[in-house]
Amino acid sequence: MSNRSSKGLAVVRNSSEEEGMKARILCFAGSTREASFNRRLARAAARAVEEAGGEATLMDLRDHPLPLYDGDLEASAGLPLGVRPLKELFKTHHGLFIASPEYNGSMSAVLKNTLDWVSRPTSDEAGTVPYADKVVALCAASPGALGGLRGLVHLRAVLQSVGALVLSEQLAVGSAASAFTVEDRLADARLQQMLDRTAARLVDVAGRLRP
Repeated sequence: MSNRSSKGLAVVRNSSEEEGMKARILCFAGSTREASFNRRLARAAARAVEEAGGEATLMDLRDHPLPLYDGDLEASAGLPLGVRPLKELFKTHHGLFIASPEYNGSMSAVLKNTLDWVSRPTSDEAGTVPYADKVVALCAASPGALGGLRGLVHLRAVLQSVGALVLSEQLAVGSAASAFTVEDRLADARLQQMLDRTAARLVDVAGRLRP
């Protein structure tokens, strides 16, 4: 396994497989908080993707700050500079693995804002292109007993509305303060197995559907 960092992106690779044969999965958390449980879950998801034979790119939304979506701003100045690199990241990966915190029963504002900007059209491309037939797996972590499950309902609906294929497999990790090992694995063997199965399913389906 090797790591390569570029603009805050850590690429986790499995050297036992041919580079061109692996499904590329973009993993990220819908949180920019330093101590975010979902950032830890995104790291665990990236590791699980790698162990399932995929190529995991771990993205940090702190490296991709965007203004709050504003139609007047878009009309007068076009897309903010940070949007096109995000669009390219989405388009150059076969799947997404999103760890989403639950805010008042929904997704975080920073995650919704990111998804909205990525969905905006350009002069030569429809807004749904970065999401078209993209395979997505969802997970969440929360201090509460439900593990952020309610927020995934809204996130699933948003992603499906822009053309993504969201897997039925998902994971919600409750009591998140004590849910992780120091290596950012899940301490509960059953939950770790669920994460591994979800990652394996994502790698398999994304690999089958990639262009």
